[in-house]
Amino acid sequence: MKPLFKKVAIAAATALALGGAVGNVQAEGEKFILVSHAPDSDSWWNTIKNALTLAGEQVGAEVEYRNPPTGDIADMARIIEQAAASNPDGIITTLADPDVLSGPIKDAVDSGIPVIIMNSGTPEQAADVGALMYVGQPEYDAGLAAGMRAKRDGVSSFLCVNHAITNPVVAERCSGFADGLGVDLGDSMMDSGTDPAEIKNKVIAYLEANPDTDAILTLGPTSADPTIEAVKDLGRDGDIYFGTFDLGTEIVKGIQEGVIQWGIDQQPFLQAYLPVIVLANYQRYGVLPGNNINSGPGFVTADALGKVEEFAGEYR
Repeated sequence: MKPLFKKVAIAAATALALGGAVGNVQAEGEKFILVSHAPDSDSWWNTIKNALTLAGEQVGAEVEYRNPPTGDIADMARIIEQAAASNPDGIITTLADPDVLSGPIKDAVDSGIPVIIMNSGTPEQAADVGALMYVGQPEYDAGLAAGMRAKRDGVSSFLCVNHAITNPVVAERCSGFADGLGVDLGDSMMDSGTDPAEIKNKVIAYLEANPDTDAILTLGPTSADPTIEAVKDLGRDGDIYFGTFDLGTEIVKGIQEGVIQWGIDQQPFLQAYLPVIVLANYQRYGVLPGNNINSGPGFVTADALGKVEEFAGEYR
């Protein structure tokens, strides 16, 4: 293929990708690596993996997903260093702990590797490490919107079940929720850990000790799934106000059954898909969006499941 025709073909394929069409495209040979902080046990990240694969196919780039198997942040820092050492055409990574991860990310940027921060961190933190942009949900704002919604629904006290206590950005969901209600966070945020049985037992113990608690806020399937079991065991399903971040199979069932009032969809598909599209176009044509991209929040309720139910755990 002549160079000019090749460029035209690639541009057309990329345009189709942006429109959501899937087809055979001419590969440019780029390699993009996504590094997350998620342990292997966290099924929520399956959507990230699916989106990464699909975006790579659509733009004809090689993509790879890497993560610390146990979720250890120090291990993640080493994975970022290893990814940078392989000299990819771009790195997509979460910024779950700036104190530990900023150094390796800055080193990658200084070596000339374009970096996009997704999912965890903030636009300001992304700029601090020299990343091109941030793609994700503004966590405090999402929590604030959820708290204001719950306040309108009559909630005045709550339990926030935090399964990622070492990630300060995730904790902003709880802080925003408290501010939206107009109450102090105080002792309302629980360090639940990630073991399902432990989470369930801790939630049961808290609600038994604090029976006047109006609401529960969980921060994803890891904490939501066992909390659903806890409120059912206590006979409080449909009685206690229950909101959650993120979606998943059990969360969708919970919304259908009336156990959960709403789920906040940060659209993880976009958090992995869009960075690949952006990096491919940045490498090929030098174009870059002028702003960070908010992938959420959006409230999903029983009357608005639709495709969410169909694709939960896969693309939603």
